[in-house]
Amino acid sequence: MESFRKLIKGPLGKALLVLFLAPLVLVGIEGYFGGSKKTDVAKTVNGQDISNKELDDLVKAYQQQYLQYVQGDESLLNMTAIRNSAENTLIARALLLQQTQKLGISLSDDQFVKMLSQIPDFQVNGQFSNEVFGNYLRAKGLTKETLIANIRQDHALKMLSNTIANYAVVSKNDIEKLTNLETEQRELYLASIKLDEYKKNINVTAADIAAYYNKYKENFKRSASVDVDYVVVTPDMVNTKPVEVTAEDLQHAYTAYKDAQLKNATKQVRHILITQEKRSEAEALKLANDVEAKLKAGMSFTEAAKTYSEDPTSKTKGGLLEGYQAGTLGSQEFDTAVSNLKDDTLSAPIKTNFGYHIIEVKTNEPKIASFETMKAQLTTNVQKQKATNFYTDSINNLNETVISGDTLEAVTQQVKTAQIKHAPATTIWTKDPYLSNVNVKAKLFNDEVKNGDKNASSSIQLANGETIWVKVRAYNPQGVETLEQATPAIKQKLINTKAAALAKAKVAQTLKDFETLPAAQALTHSAIKFEKAGTFTRQNLKRDVANVAFTLNPPKAGMWSVGTSDLSDEVVVVAVANVSHALVTPAQAQQITQLYQQTRNEQEMSDYIDYLKSTAKIK
Repeated sequence: MESFRKLIKGPLGKALLVLFLAPLVLVGIEGYFGGSKKTDVAKTVNGQDISNKELDDLVKAYQQQYLQYVQGDESLLNMTAIRNSAENTLIARALLLQQTQKLGISLSDDQFVKMLSQIPDFQVNGQFSNEVFGNYLRAKGLTKETLIANIRQDHALKMLSNTIANYAVVSKNDIEKLTNLETEQRELYLASIKLDEYKKNINVTAADIAAYYNKYKENFKRSASVDVDYVVVTPDMVNTKPVEVTAEDLQHAYTAYKDAQLKNATKQVRHILITQEKRSEAEALKLANDVEAKLKAGMSFTEAAKTYSEDPTSKTKGGLLEGYQAGTLGSQEFDTAVSNLKDDTLSAPIKTNFGYHIIEVKTNEPKIASFETMKAQLTTNVQKQKATNFYTDSINNLNETVISGDTLEAVTQQVKTAQIKHAPATTIWTKDPYLSNVNVKAKLFNDEVKNGDKNASSSIQLANGETIWVKVRAYNPQGVETLEQATPAIKQKLINTKAAALAKAKVAQTLKDFETLPAAQALTHSAIKFEKAGTFTRQNLKRDVANVAFTLNPPKAGMWSVGTSDLSDEVVVVAVANVSHALVTPAQAQQITQLYQQTRNEQEMSDYIDYLKSTAKIK
């Protein structure tokens, strides 16, 4: 796993992924390079162990992937489901690899060398360079044998998956049906029947509510929630007075500015690299010492680099490492030498994983603006810093008061514009701009709160600079709502349902007329006022309306197909006047075909893995 991560982080990562590691349908590429000894076993597949380390690594990879979809909020991840998915992926991979061995699918050494030699990053003057390739492997902590073995496995998996996918049958008829569904558009007329009047005389009894609750009890499952109070303080609430900036403040700020410019001045770094590719370590060190002696005797660094350096990238530039920053070469020894080296002096030979380096450093002259030029900017910076410090000190003092008194009122007593807000039944899925903050939810849904902790929290700094305190009033565990808790929602639903039934009964004859009469004739007898809504596809119509509009039969010429959609406060009457299809360009047709082909490929792969699982011994 670690070797794979090192590999893909490098400049050649994308090239290698494209050539060798095209993602399989159901087999994640994370975890391919486990390579570690399996001291404990998560699963055994036909006698082959999957270690807990492999599983944990893949879970972490999946977790990072899914965090992108929830803006980094770990509380929204179902880690049990993620772990199950990772486990299934590793089982599928093991089964497929076993199948490649049974079928004799493999990549030979000759094939590997041929593929590798075609990567431009490993070439010098258009020819594959073992030296460049070796430098890359050392930088990534890989051996050639490990890389070949891993890539051979991945190539075998790719060959097997491609073979299975090629058996997926895609008929022309299926493509036409899919295209018709994707391009279908319907001309709609809509009418709205408001339910307010119908609701006035509706009576819902306790027996009605209880019967509904007992029948649909499964629908009243709830997530864990908290009843919480919170108060927010912003910098503007605290920093109400102008900030004074003295001449002494500005002078200190200017001195700090000059020090920062000097400290951050860029360095021009040159090096000469002597590798051990064609020589022993002792021979490499001797040559490095000889080159150092020549430099001290008067040989220019540029000439020495062009003559002796074995770094193909920098030797033609006199050893210059363009854009050098700490970490560029992935060597702590090299970075330490650069940091400690004085300008225009040579280092002794420095040993790294690449070989021996002789280094020369020159610090570029920093550009320092005059005091008068910087005065306005410095004034602004000092004002901001003083305001920040005052706000921080104020928050710290407030925080001590909140914690010692275990009350949020301490905030509103000292900051008059702050207000305590109440948020009952708040879940981890809340959209509240403050309570949805990851750090805030960590205070609301931790084990202490579950076990009864109702103390006011310490201050929580938000990304926008504001500060929040929270205090949980009650913790409501996950479970099924009681009848009492569910009653308000059930009552409202039953009222809406009965009101919608009354409204539809009133227009039932009109709706029936549209089944037998031309639209123009049915409209003359109709009390429903339709408005032309336009022509829509499934994708650009509200789901509740689309579910009706696109399930109605296409109307005959001159007629409308009519149905109803129940919303909370209205019944929407949906009339389909015409069904047509958008023109499909060749590019769109190809895209639809590819989409369907991919779906069929995935299904074939899924079925094949299910078959392998059905005959495997997994424990």
